[in-house]
Amino acid sequence: MKNTFGTSVQMTIFGESHGRAIGAVLDGLAPGIEIDHEFIAGQLTKRRPAGKISTSRIEQDEFEILSGVHNGKTSGTPIMIVIPNKNLKSTDYTESPRLARPGHADLTANFKYHGFEDFRGGGHFSGRITAAVVAAGSIAALALKNKGITVGTHIKACAGIHDRSFADIKDDINTLNGMNFAVLDSEIAAAMVEKIELAASEGDSVGGILETAVYGFPAGVGEPFFDSVESELSHALFSIPAVKGVQFGDGFGMTIMRGSEANDEFEVRDGKIITKTNRNGGVNGGITNGMPIIFSTAIKPTPSIYKPQHTVDYEKRENAELRLKGRHDPAIIHRARVVQDSMTALVMCDLLCQRFGTDYLMPEK
Repeated sequence: MKNTFGTSVQMTIFGESHGRAIGAVLDGLAPGIEIDHEFIAGQLTKRRPAGKISTSRIEQDEFEILSGVHNGKTSGTPIMIVIPNKNLKSTDYTESPRLARPGHADLTANFKYHGFEDFRGGGHFSGRITAAVVAAGSIAALALKNKGITVGTHIKACAGIHDRSFADIKDDINTLNGMNFAVLDSEIAAAMVEKIELAASEGDSVGGILETAVYGFPAGVGEPFFDSVESELSHALFSIPAVKGVQFGDGFGMTIMRGSEANDEFEVRDGKIITKTNRNGGVNGGITNGMPIIFSTAIKPTPSIYKPQHTVDYEKRENAELRLKGRHDPAIIHRARVVQDSMTALVMCDLLCQRFGTDYLMPEK
Protein backbone atom coordinates (compact mmCIF):
# COMPACT_ATOMS: atom_id res chain seq x y z
CA MET A 1 0.00 0.00 0.00
CA LYS A 2 1.44 3.35 -1.07
CA ASN A 3 0.65 6.16 1.33
CA THR A 4 3.05 8.90 0.25
CA PHE A 5 2.26 11.71 -2.16
CA GLY A 6 4.47 14.47 -3.55
CA THR A 7 7.93 15.02 -5.03
CA SER A 8 9.74 17.87 -3.27
CA VAL A 9 7.19 18.28 -0.50
CA GLN A 10 5.84 14.88 0.50
CA MET A 11 3.03 13.79 2.77
CA THR A 12 2.71 10.27 4.20
CA ILE A 13 -0.52 9.30 5.96
CA PHE A 14 -1.08 6.50 8.47
CA GLY A 15 -3.73 4.99 10.73
CA GLU A 16 -7.20 3.47 10.62
CA SER A 17 -10.67 4.69 11.52
CA HIS A 18 -10.86 2.59 14.68
CA GLY A 19 -7.15 2.30 15.43
CA ARG A 20 -5.36 4.07 18.27
CA ALA A 21 -4.49 7.12 16.17
CA ILE A 22 -4.20 8.59 12.71
CA GLY A 23 -1.54 10.97 11.46
CA ALA A 24 0.72 12.34 8.78
CA VAL A 25 4.39 12.98 8.15
CA LEU A 26 5.14 16.13 6.13
CA ASP A 27 8.63 16.07 4.63
CA GLY A 28 10.57 18.57 2.50
CA LEU A 29 8.96 21.73 3.83
CA ALA A 30 11.31 24.69 4.24
CA PRO A 31 12.57 25.73 7.68
CA GLY A 32 11.44 28.91 9.41
CA ILE A 33 7.68 28.65 8.75
CA GLU A 34 5.79 29.74 11.86
CA ILE A 35 3.35 27.13 13.15
CA ASP A 36 -0.02 28.55 14.20
CA HIS A 37 -1.67 25.90 16.39
CA GLU A 38 -4.91 27.86 16.60
CA PHE A 39 -5.14 27.99 12.80
CA ILE A 40 -4.58 24.22 12.51
CA ALA A 41 -7.20 23.57 15.18
CA GLY A 42 -9.63 25.88 13.38
CA GLN A 43 -9.14 24.00 10.11
CA LEU A 44 -9.78 20.70 11.87
CA THR A 45 -12.98 22.17 13.33
CA LYS A 46 -14.26 22.81 9.79
CA ARG A 47 -13.90 19.08 9.08
CA ARG A 48 -15.56 18.04 12.33
CA PRO A 49 -19.21 16.83 12.31
CA ALA A 50 -21.92 19.36 13.13
CA GLY A 51 -25.54 18.64 14.00
CA LYS A 52 -28.09 16.63 12.02
CA ILE A 53 -26.21 17.04 8.74
CA SER A 54 -23.24 14.99 10.01
CA THR A 55 -22.35 11.78 11.80
CA SER A 56 -22.80 11.57 15.56
CA ARG A 57 -19.21 10.37 15.91
CA ILE A 58 -17.41 13.50 17.04
CA GLU A 59 -13.68 13.37 17.65
CA GLN A 60 -11.97 16.35 19.27
CA ASP A 61 -8.93 15.98 16.97
CA GLU A 62 -6.45 17.04 19.64
CA PHE A 63 -3.39 16.87 17.44
CA GLU A 64 0.21 16.68 18.60
CA ILE A 65 3.26 17.63 16.54
CA LEU A 66 6.02 15.20 17.55
CA SER A 67 8.88 16.36 15.33
CA GLY A 68 10.01 18.90 12.77
CA VAL A 69 9.08 22.01 14.77
CA HIS A 70 11.45 23.88 17.10
CA ASN A 71 10.65 27.08 18.97
CA GLY A 72 7.36 27.37 17.10
CA LYS A 73 8.83 27.17 13.60
CA THR A 74 9.53 24.40 11.12
CA SER A 75 13.07 23.07 11.40
CA GLY A 76 13.25 21.63 7.89
CA THR A 77 13.12 18.03 9.08
CA PRO A 78 10.07 15.72 8.80
CA ILE A 79 7.01 17.03 10.63
CA MET A 80 5.09 14.24 12.33
CA ILE A 81 1.50 14.92 13.40
CA VAL A 82 -0.54 12.44 15.46
CA ILE A 83 -4.30 12.64 16.16
CA PRO A 84 -5.70 10.09 18.67
CA ASN A 85 -8.96 8.24 17.99
CA LYS A 86 -11.08 8.33 21.13
CA ASN A 87 -14.78 8.10 20.24
CA LEU A 88 -14.88 4.51 19.03
CA LYS A 89 -17.79 2.06 18.72
CA SER A 90 -16.13 -0.88 17.00
CA THR A 91 -18.83 -3.41 17.96
CA ASP A 92 -20.98 -1.98 15.14
CA TYR A 93 -18.52 -3.75 12.82
CA THR A 94 -17.01 -6.65 14.76
CA GLU A 95 -20.33 -8.24 15.77
CA SER A 96 -21.76 -8.47 12.25
CA PRO A 97 -21.02 -10.80 9.32
CA ARG A 98 -18.54 -9.72 6.69
CA LEU A 99 -21.03 -7.92 4.48
CA ALA A 100 -19.70 -5.73 1.69
CA ARG A 101 -21.19 -2.25 2.01
CA PRO A 102 -22.23 -0.99 -1.46
CA GLY A 103 -20.17 2.00 -2.53
CA HIS A 104 -17.41 1.22 0.00
CA ALA A 105 -13.98 -0.40 -0.27
CA ASP A 106 -14.86 -3.42 1.92
CA LEU A 107 -14.82 -5.93 -0.93
CA THR A 108 -11.88 -4.50 -2.89
CA ALA A 109 -9.84 -4.21 0.33
CA ASN A 110 -10.54 -7.87 1.02
CA PHE A 111 -9.44 -8.80 -2.50
CA LYS A 112 -6.19 -6.84 -2.11
CA TYR A 113 -5.24 -7.64 1.49
CA HIS A 114 -6.58 -11.22 1.67
CA GLY A 115 -8.67 -10.68 4.80
CA PHE A 116 -5.94 -9.11 6.93
CA GLU A 117 -7.32 -5.56 6.51
CA ASP A 118 -8.79 -3.63 9.45
CA PHE A 119 -12.39 -3.34 8.26
CA ARG A 120 -13.78 -1.43 11.25
CA GLY A 121 -15.33 1.80 10.04
CA GLY A 122 -13.59 1.36 6.71
CA GLY A 123 -10.15 1.07 8.30
CA HIS A 124 -7.49 2.91 6.35
CA PHE A 125 -10.01 3.72 3.61
CA SER A 126 -12.12 5.80 5.97
CA GLY A 127 -12.72 9.51 5.60
CA ARG A 128 -11.47 9.71 9.19
CA ILE A 129 -7.92 9.71 7.78
CA THR A 130 -8.62 13.06 6.12
CA ALA A 131 -8.22 14.74 9.52
CA ALA A 132 -4.51 14.02 9.19
CA VAL A 133 -4.55 15.50 5.68
CA VAL A 134 -6.16 18.66 7.07
CA ALA A 135 -3.54 18.98 9.81
CA ALA A 136 -0.65 18.61 7.36
CA GLY A 137 -2.37 20.76 4.75
CA SER A 138 -2.89 23.53 7.30
CA ILE A 139 0.88 23.80 7.69
CA ALA A 140 1.20 23.94 3.90
CA ALA A 141 -1.41 26.70 3.84
CA LEU A 142 0.65 28.69 6.36
CA ALA A 143 3.66 28.34 4.06
CA LEU A 144 1.63 29.61 1.09
CA LYS A 145 0.30 32.56 3.08
CA ASN A 146 3.87 33.85 3.45
CA LYS A 147 3.96 34.10 -0.36
CA GLY A 148 0.58 35.84 -0.64
CA ILE A 149 -1.13 32.69 -1.93
CA THR A 150 -4.57 31.72 -0.59
CA VAL A 151 -6.88 28.78 -1.22
CA GLY A 152 -10.65 28.65 -0.75
CA THR A 153 -13.44 26.21 -1.54
CA HIS A 154 -17.22 26.57 -1.56
CA ILE A 155 -20.14 24.19 -1.95
CA LYS A 156 -21.06 24.99 -5.54
CA ALA A 157 -23.99 22.58 -5.49
CA CYS A 158 -25.59 20.19 -3.03
CA ALA A 159 -28.70 18.06 -3.56
CA GLY A 160 -29.68 20.19 -6.56
CA ILE A 161 -29.26 23.55 -4.78
CA HIS A 162 -26.65 25.80 -6.46
CA ASP A 163 -24.38 28.49 -5.04
CA ARG A 164 -23.10 31.44 -7.06
CA SER A 165 -19.67 31.20 -8.69
CA PHE A 166 -16.54 33.04 -7.60
CA ALA A 167 -16.61 36.78 -8.39
CA ASP A 168 -14.07 38.89 -6.48
CA ILE A 169 -11.90 35.85 -5.84
CA LYS A 170 -9.55 37.26 -3.20
CA ASP A 171 -12.42 38.58 -1.07
CA ASP A 172 -14.52 35.46 -1.68
CA ILE A 173 -11.70 33.23 -0.43
CA ASN A 174 -11.28 35.34 2.71
CA THR A 175 -15.02 35.10 3.35
CA LEU A 176 -15.15 31.34 2.81
CA ASN A 177 -12.20 30.68 5.07
CA GLY A 178 -14.12 32.21 7.96
CA MET A 179 -17.15 29.92 7.48
CA ASN A 180 -17.97 26.41 8.64
CA PHE A 181 -20.70 25.82 6.01
CA ALA A 182 -18.94 27.36 3.03
CA VAL A 183 -21.28 28.99 0.52
CA LEU A 184 -20.92 32.33 -1.22
CA ASP A 185 -24.66 33.07 -1.32
CA SER A 186 -25.73 32.99 2.32
CA GLU A 187 -29.40 32.79 1.33
CA ILE A 188 -29.09 29.27 -0.11
CA ALA A 189 -27.28 27.72 2.87
CA ALA A 190 -30.53 26.96 4.71
CA ALA A 191 -31.98 25.29 1.61
CA MET A 192 -28.94 23.02 1.31
CA VAL A 193 -29.09 22.11 5.00
CA GLU A 194 -32.81 21.33 4.65
CA LYS A 195 -32.10 18.93 1.77
CA ILE A 196 -29.37 17.17 3.77
CA GLU A 197 -31.62 16.84 6.82
CA LEU A 198 -34.43 15.46 4.65
CA ALA A 199 -32.12 12.78 3.25
CA ALA A 200 -31.01 11.92 6.79
CA SER A 201 -34.60 11.54 7.98
CA GLU A 202 -35.17 9.06 5.15
CA GLY A 203 -32.04 7.05 5.95
CA ASP A 204 -30.40 8.28 2.74
CA SER A 205 -27.63 10.66 1.66
CA VAL A 206 -26.78 13.37 -0.89
CA GLY A 207 -23.71 14.63 -2.76
CA GLY A 208 -22.73 17.73 -4.71
CA ILE A 209 -19.95 19.79 -6.26
CA LEU A 210 -17.06 21.66 -4.63
CA GLU A 211 -15.35 24.56 -6.41
CA THR A 212 -11.87 25.71 -5.38
CA ALA A 213 -9.88 28.83 -6.21
CA VAL A 214 -6.15 29.45 -5.69
CA TYR A 215 -5.31 33.16 -5.66
CA GLY A 216 -1.87 34.75 -6.02
CA PHE A 217 -0.12 31.74 -7.54
CA PRO A 218 2.72 32.72 -9.93
CA ALA A 219 2.85 32.01 -13.66
CA GLY A 220 5.23 29.49 -15.18
CA VAL A 221 4.74 26.60 -12.74
CA GLY A 222 4.02 23.08 -13.98
CA GLU A 223 5.10 20.76 -16.80
CA PRO A 224 3.68 20.22 -20.29
CA PHE A 225 2.53 16.60 -20.09
CA PHE A 226 2.76 14.03 -17.29
CA ASP A 227 3.38 16.45 -14.43
CA SER A 228 1.03 19.19 -15.57
CA VAL A 229 -0.67 21.27 -12.90
CA GLU A 230 -3.94 19.54 -13.77
CA SER A 231 -2.30 16.11 -13.54
CA GLU A 232 -0.74 16.76 -10.15
CA LEU A 233 -3.88 18.29 -8.66
CA SER A 234 -6.15 15.60 -10.09
CA HIS A 235 -3.92 12.87 -8.65
CA ALA A 236 -4.25 14.40 -5.19
CA LEU A 237 -7.93 15.32 -5.45
CA PHE A 238 -8.95 11.82 -6.49
CA SER A 239 -7.26 10.62 -3.28
CA ILE A 240 -10.01 12.34 -1.27
CA PRO A 241 -12.72 9.80 -0.42
CA ALA A 242 -15.95 10.37 -2.41
CA VAL A 243 -14.37 12.46 -5.21
CA LYS A 244 -15.58 10.98 -8.51
CA GLY A 245 -14.80 13.75 -10.98
CA VAL A 246 -12.50 16.75 -11.48
CA GLN A 247 -12.72 19.61 -13.97
CA PHE A 248 -10.63 22.75 -14.46
CA GLY A 249 -12.19 26.07 -15.34
CA ASP A 250 -15.36 25.49 -17.35
CA GLY A 251 -14.30 21.88 -17.92
CA PHE A 252 -17.05 19.83 -19.50
CA GLY A 253 -18.99 23.02 -20.16
CA MET A 254 -16.42 23.88 -22.81
CA THR A 255 -17.55 20.91 -24.89
CA ILE A 256 -20.63 22.81 -26.04
CA MET A 257 -18.72 26.01 -26.80
CA ARG A 258 -16.94 27.09 -29.93
CA GLY A 259 -13.26 27.96 -29.80
CA SER A 260 -14.15 31.63 -30.01
CA GLU A 261 -16.00 31.25 -26.70
CA ALA A 262 -13.65 28.79 -24.97
CA ASN A 263 -10.41 30.65 -25.64
CA ASP A 264 -9.27 33.11 -22.97
CA GLU A 265 -8.10 36.22 -24.82
CA PHE A 266 -5.08 38.08 -23.45
CA GLU A 267 -4.64 41.73 -22.58
CA VAL A 268 -2.18 43.94 -20.69
CA ARG A 269 -3.65 45.65 -17.65
CA ASP A 270 -1.51 47.84 -15.38
CA GLY A 271 1.60 46.40 -17.01
CA LYS A 272 0.56 42.80 -16.31
CA ILE A 273 -0.51 40.18 -18.86
CA ILE A 274 -3.88 38.70 -17.90
CA THR A 275 -6.74 36.90 -19.61
CA LYS A 276 -10.11 38.58 -20.15
CA THR A 277 -11.89 35.39 -19.10
CA ASN A 278 -10.69 32.36 -17.16
CA ARG A 279 -12.48 29.44 -18.77
CA ASN A 280 -9.29 27.35 -18.66
CA GLY A 281 -8.95 27.76 -14.91
CA GLY A 282 -5.57 29.54 -14.87
CA VAL A 283 -3.66 26.79 -16.68
CA ASN A 284 -2.48 26.57 -20.29
CA GLY A 285 -0.42 23.67 -21.58
CA GLY A 286 -0.15 22.26 -18.08
CA ILE A 287 1.53 25.44 -16.81
CA THR A 288 0.05 28.24 -14.70
CA ASN A 289 -0.63 31.49 -16.56
CA GLY A 290 -0.87 33.74 -13.50
CA MET A 291 -4.66 33.87 -13.33
CA PRO A 292 -6.48 32.29 -10.37
CA ILE A 293 -6.47 28.50 -10.58
CA ILE A 294 -10.09 27.30 -10.59
CA PHE A 295 -11.31 23.71 -10.44
CA SER A 296 -14.30 21.69 -9.30
CA THR A 297 -14.81 18.20 -7.92
CA ALA A 298 -17.83 15.92 -7.93
CA ILE A 299 -18.58 14.55 -4.46
CA LYS A 300 -20.74 11.43 -4.51
CA PRO A 301 -23.51 10.82 -1.95
CA THR A 302 -22.18 9.26 1.26
CA PRO A 303 -22.25 5.49 0.60
CA SER A 304 -23.21 4.68 4.21
CA ILE A 305 -27.03 4.78 4.22
CA TYR A 306 -29.62 3.14 6.45
CA LYS A 307 -31.90 1.84 3.71
CA PRO A 308 -31.80 -1.95 3.14
CA GLN A 309 -29.42 -2.88 0.31
CA HIS A 310 -28.56 -6.05 -1.58
CA THR A 311 -25.01 -7.25 -1.02
CA VAL A 312 -22.88 -10.34 -0.37
CA ASP A 313 -21.22 -12.00 2.58
CA TYR A 314 -17.71 -12.09 1.13
CA GLU A 315 -16.45 -14.75 3.54
CA LYS A 316 -19.30 -17.19 2.98
CA ARG A 317 -19.74 -16.19 -0.68
CA GLU A 318 -23.49 -15.86 -0.16
CA ASN A 319 -26.05 -13.24 -1.19
CA ALA A 320 -27.27 -11.15 1.72
CA GLU A 321 -29.19 -8.05 2.74
CA LEU A 322 -27.42 -5.19 4.49
CA ARG A 323 -29.11 -3.14 7.20
CA LEU A 324 -26.41 -0.72 8.22
CA LYS A 325 -25.47 0.07 11.81
CA GLY A 326 -23.03 2.66 13.07
CA ARG A 327 -22.78 6.45 12.87
CA HIS A 328 -22.72 7.97 9.41
CA ASP A 329 -23.02 11.27 7.52
CA PRO A 330 -26.06 12.04 5.33
CA ALA A 331 -23.64 14.32 3.43
CA ILE A 332 -19.90 14.86 3.61
CA ILE A 333 -19.55 17.72 1.14
CA HIS A 334 -19.54 20.44 3.82
CA ARG A 335 -16.78 18.59 5.68
CA ALA A 336 -14.84 17.65 2.53
CA ARG A 337 -14.43 21.31 1.59
CA VAL A 338 -11.53 21.88 4.05
CA VAL A 339 -9.99 18.56 3.00
CA GLN A 340 -9.94 19.86 -0.57
CA ASP A 341 -8.36 23.13 0.60
CA SER A 342 -5.71 21.18 2.48
CA MET A 343 -4.87 18.78 -0.33
CA THR A 344 -4.66 21.72 -2.72
CA ALA A 345 -2.27 23.60 -0.43
CA LEU A 346 0.01 20.56 -0.26
CA VAL A 347 0.12 20.24 -4.05
CA MET A 348 0.74 23.96 -4.52
CA CYS A 349 3.69 23.82 -2.12
CA ASP A 350 5.11 20.82 -3.94
CA LEU A 351 4.75 22.46 -7.35
CA LEU A 352 6.42 25.66 -6.16
CA CYS A 353 9.36 23.76 -4.65
CA GLN A 354 9.81 21.71 -7.82
CA ARG A 355 9.97 24.94 -9.84
CA PHE A 356 11.94 27.25 -7.54
CA GLY A 357 13.64 24.97 -4.99
CA THR A 358 12.70 23.91 -1.47
CA ASP A 359 13.84 27.16 0.18
CA TYR A 360 11.33 29.13 -1.89
CA LEU A 361 8.75 28.79 0.88
CA MET A 362 11.00 30.22 3.57
CA PRO A 363 9.58 33.45 5.01
CA GLU A 364 11.40 36.60 4.01
CA LYS A 365 13.48 38.09 6.82
